[in-house]
Amino acid sequence: MSRLEINGERLWQSLMEMAKIGATEKGGCNRLALTDLDKQARDLFCQWCESVGCTISVDKMGNIFARREGSDSSLGAVSTGSHLDTQPTGGKFDGVFGVLSGVEILRTLHEQKITTRAPIEVSVWTNEEGSRFQPAMQGSGVYVGRFDLEQEWQKTDVDGKNVKDELVRIGYLGTEEIGSRHMQAFFEAHIEQGPILEDENKEIGVVRLGQGIRWYNVTITGRESHAGSTPMALRADALAAAANVIAEVENIALRNKPNGLGTTGFMQVHPNSRNTIPGSVTFSVDLRNPDPEVLAKMDQELNEYCQVIAQERGLSVDVDHFWYFAPVEFNASDNVKIAAEKLGYSHMDIFAGAGHDACYMADIVPAGMVFTPCKDGISHNEIEFTTPEQCTAGCNVLLHSMLEVAGIVD
Repeated sequence: MSRLEINGERLWQSLMEMAKIGATEKGGCNRLALTDLDKQARDLFCQWCESVGCTISVDKMGNIFARREGSDSSLGAVSTGSHLDTQPTGGKFDGVFGVLSGVEILRTLHEQKITTRAPIEVSVWTNEEGSRFQPAMQGSGVYVGRFDLEQEWQKTDVDGKNVKDELVRIGYLGTEEIGSRHMQAFFEAHIEQGPILEDENKEIGVVRLGQGIRWYNVTITGRESHAGSTPMALRADALAAAANVIAEVENIALRNKPNGLGTTGFMQVHPNSRNTIPGSVTFSVDLRNPDPEVLAKMDQELNEYCQVIAQERGLSVDVDHFWYFAPVEFNASDNVKIAAEKLGYSHMDIFAGAGHDACYMADIVPAGMVFTPCKDGISHNEIEFTTPEQCTAGCNVLLHSMLEVAGIVD
């Protein structure tokens, strides 16, 4: 069993077949949560899992669980999984690599007629990306109790369609109660989405910490007036104020080295007219740091600066801090390290710069993550890439991490 390996060619073929669903002209994927394309991907996942004897369950948030029984059904399942939804201009690997690694593990155990002591489960979590509905990691967040099911059901997209109705429409509003599954550990394989493993020439990242994240919607309200007849001293320019705040977001990140990050990726300007001074601007702010104390300091710095801008410019700055994701410690990291060493893969400890479903699962069970390199550190992009060999290595480490916990019946 120490040299048991997955079928890397089959895993790659599965990744490429799934990538056809929502394929973009530039080689990526556009498969937003709870769309018809998401349904196609979910259906294919269920089909693949049922073909190797697994049972499928769906909970009230649309999270899917494929279960392979072990010899002792009283034991909590050793689980893995990720997500099938993508960014609008996403790649072939973000999320889906973790899901299909789980499918390949199910296939390998079935093919080799291996019985584990504990059951094995593979999950697909609803709306991890947070692109169509906010917040991100919505399905796993509901599962562990971070979010209220009824409230998340009512979240709407830009067209006013809500989560519950879309779950019904695509046939994935399940009946299983939220959080009712019996698990003893959760592992997730994922591309790094950063350049560190590639730069260090390591095959496996043993994820020890998960990035803390604070998300904000900032709305600045000034006064619309004519661009040609309003003196500079008499303006209340919401966009000029927003530019100052956005520049300060970058400064906050730079002051909080080495791991501080700050991003604005979304903006709405009203009235958005060439010769009218903007009267209101709404934009996103994303602050990240794996140290909770540093992240709290960054939050304070943002709020204090917004107060200063409001006073200096005579306008209103509303900071809606609508999502906080606390830094995470992965307590099953040693299982990942043991597996990587047993298989002879080069590895290093690393922290997760992005949010992942495993970060929420760490609330309720020991969790671990397996990172594989990502070419040039590029992700959330159609050119996102990791090699077949890197995928194989990550899936092999995931398999043996899970077997360390699940055990094998001789």
